[in-house]
Amino acid sequence: MNLAKISQNGQITVPAEIRRLLGLKTGDKILFFQNDSGDIVISNASASAIKKAQLAFVGASDTMGIKNDDDVQTLIDDLRKGKSKTHD
Repeated sequence: MNLAKISQNGQITVPAEIRRLLGLKTGDKILFFQNDSGDIVISNASASAIKKAQLAFVGASDTMGIKNDDDVQTLIDDLRKGKSKTHD
């Protein structure tokens, strides 16, 4: 169990063990939210954003017909040339 004290300004110091577990570094943002059980949860906002983005793109490569690195490079080249068609 880790305990943190709130300063007069409402600031807290996240205990070192919790920073390590969440992968927090100086300048990172943390997210506080209430889960379905009513508990307040703290998470690494950057890691949460990345996971959310990854979930949003699940299946996108199949939809776009991207099967390998060459297909990705072709898509990038097409986008740079201003082509907006999906990759076949």
